[in-house]
Amino acid sequence: MESPNLEFEYGDTDTLTAELSELYSYTEEPEFALNRDYFEEDFRSHARGRRWIELLVEEQRAYVMRLLDALEVTDRDKRLKVARAILYLAQGVFDECDTEVDVLHWSRHNIFLLYDMGIFTALLELLSMEIDNSQACSSAVRKPAISLADSTELRVLLSIMYLMVETIRVQTEDDRPEWIAAREAFKNELASPLYNGEPFALLLFTMVTKFCSMNAPHFPMKKVLLLLWKTILFTLGGFEELQEMKVRHRERLNLPPLPEDSIKVVRAMRAASPPASAMELIEQQQQQKRGRRSRRVQPLVKQDSLDTYNERDPFKNDDARDEEEDPEDTDSGIEGEVDPLDRDVIIQPPPPPPPLRPPTERVNFPKGLPWAPKVRDKDIEHFLETSRNKFIGFTLGNDTETLVGLPRPIHESVKTLKQHKYVSIAEVQIKREEELQQCPLTLQNELLCMDQSRISCFLYHNTTFLCFAPRQIALLKLLLAAAPTSKAKTDSINILADVLPEEMPITVLQSMKLGIDVNRHKEIIVKAISALLLLLLKHFKLNHIYQFEIVSQHLVFANCIPLILKFFNQNIMSYISAKNSTISFFALVYFPAFPHCSICVLDFPHCVVHEMPELTAESLEAGDSSQFCWRNLFSCINLLRILNKLTKWKHSRTMMLVVFKSAPILKRALKVKQAMMQLYVLKLLKIQTKYLGRQWRKSNMKTMSAIYQKVRHRLNDDWAYGNDIDARPWDFQAEECALRESIEKFNSRRYDKNKNGDFTPVDNCLQSVLGQRVELPEDFHYSYEMWLEREVFSQPIQWEGLLQNP
Repeated sequence: MESPNLEFEYGDTDTLTAELSELYSYTEEPEFALNRDYFEEDFRSHARGRRWIELLVEEQRAYVMRLLDALEVTDRDKRLKVARAILYLAQGVFDECDTEVDVLHWSRHNIFLLYDMGIFTALLELLSMEIDNSQACSSAVRKPAISLADSTELRVLLSIMYLMVETIRVQTEDDRPEWIAAREAFKNELASPLYNGEPFALLLFTMVTKFCSMNAPHFPMKKVLLLLWKTILFTLGGFEELQEMKVRHRERLNLPPLPEDSIKVVRAMRAASPPASAMELIEQQQQQKRGRRSRRVQPLVKQDSLDTYNERDPFKNDDARDEEEDPEDTDSGIEGEVDPLDRDVIIQPPPPPPPLRPPTERVNFPKGLPWAPKVRDKDIEHFLETSRNKFIGFTLGNDTETLVGLPRPIHESVKTLKQHKYVSIAEVQIKREEELQQCPLTLQNELLCMDQSRISCFLYHNTTFLCFAPRQIALLKLLLAAAPTSKAKTDSINILADVLPEEMPITVLQSMKLGIDVNRHKEIIVKAISALLLLLLKHFKLNHIYQFEIVSQHLVFANCIPLILKFFNQNIMSYISAKNSTISFFALVYFPAFPHCSICVLDFPHCVVHEMPELTAESLEAGDSSQFCWRNLFSCINLLRILNKLTKWKHSRTMMLVVFKSAPILKRALKVKQAMMQLYVLKLLKIQTKYLGRQWRKSNMKTMSAIYQKVRHRLNDDWAYGNDIDARPWDFQAEECALRESIEKFNSRRYDKNKNGDFTPVDNCLQSVLGQRVELPEDFHYSYEMWLEREVFSQPIQWEGLLQNP
């Protein structure tokens, strides 16, 4: 059965309510009441019978100051009770609210109040103490099974900090002026060195690497990753901010404006093709029964007949001719075009039009291509080099202006190519680095006139350059452990430490609830890691291309490409439509504008406002009523975008896609009828089409047509024919080595302490050189006489050599 079109809108994050609910596991539900009890126990003596929402702002500030003072006590249990009371305030004092809207309102009010009173700085000190708590780490290492109880303090602190970061990050129309100012101050505070001279994100990265090295297996990784992602998203900016920064950067470099807004173009796209008709499905089944023997007997088909056949149904799907690689691929892709070698069996006589599909759905061609074509300088140079060799017999190097001796059609072609010429920021940066390499003393590094977010990104890379590879490997280890296709191993990382209860379930209903919670837990980890990696790659690429390249090379060397392909080597439709929650009726009542948000009866804030209904095995198995799970589709698109960024213009990495047989895996992903996801799948298929052979291209003509229709065109790019001179396998290793050499030159010039050591001026003055104080080791005077005899007196000195000409 074919999937319907998915009404999915891609963005930086899901709705605020969904993002807040994903912070908590279902096994943490009893702690909501615990937070409330500790708050009411302390608040009762202060408020004298009044409720929190009835207090004046000055009284609320006085009580928060009292909590802040209580955080400094030495008793660990008392600190935990105070932290739970603060968490209850950040959760919106839900026991005093009647609706989820009220909970979100008071949560926002309380969080800005907490930040104004300096709660975040106090929490940061407590968090650093818990990270350095060697006793808790050694106790967790010795434990055979780790549960929620081992990370109670960390979970409470991280929950408060996540609620503060996420709530302050999101802007609303009714924000007060003081809240807007507080947002900017908090953003700058997170980007500045808060703890030990490092930004807050680096402290969270330290927790990730410490967890993956098995030194702190009790760390709640889901909360750490969510907080790390939202911190970087807040400090550096999301996708729309990146687009604005890119436009400003191009203006600063005097480059032409972007031909279109990529975000708007992708959102306006429509998913490819409606379901196949019943007759087509019957024909495909008959074709599979005939087997391979009948295929060998069939004669080859002429191209004009094949074109006639292809034009019969412009939305007909590709047949997966990759049975040798994946037998499940026969119904994949922009679904199943019939093999051209069996054409005479099917199209004689031609079938009537499908009665089940209205004509308005069949004929729906766009008025024009969605993307403006682009041409690089390299493409123009290659075209002129080929033309000059053909018509003149010699070349002129990189000269793209001289057209003497070339026929008139070549002049017109060059004019057309130059009209669509696109110069990227990366090309300007690479050219700048080449100039810096030639003149390292007279030219200065480009550190002036940068956006504030780009400066913070630059400083962030500056402080993490030497140790960024272990952090990337740690993220990939967590992604591997959370992937649904991964098998549990004894030496693998346990990412379920903050979801497993102390007492394992004893009933079927409890087991089903825990199973749903575990799957949901893994999905949220995949979502956070994929969004975090994509965000870092995009910011590094905008900041400087070689920062992006070194991060990309670390990911490639850490087997990120096969890991992502392994992730997609599953029933991707089942993963995207995973129902790990039951949608709430109250969610639709209180949030009618968000019919697809996955707020369920077990999710916050619904579970703390309304009475919990009686859950049954049938209701848990039924799951969500929506067509798809937002976070899973978001994760898939992010992983595809990461794969595109790693392989774009890198032929050696494209060959990795071919070697790992990614074509049938990616074609199965085309079943998901969402335009943005299909676009990035088609991009990955396009770059490897030239390596897949003529037979694959012949049997996947509708995929080729979809690539032509949806993916940006590069003029003179014969991706569909495999005639590119860059497709030579012996150049692949040299390509990576040359890139590595450029990266090392960039790193030594920007981050090496002894940069430009070969060009340091030499002091030629004898008096100043002899007057310099030389630090000698402490024991040198004991062996001074022996050294003088060995190095001075026993060495013959030929003084007459000074009088001779050199």
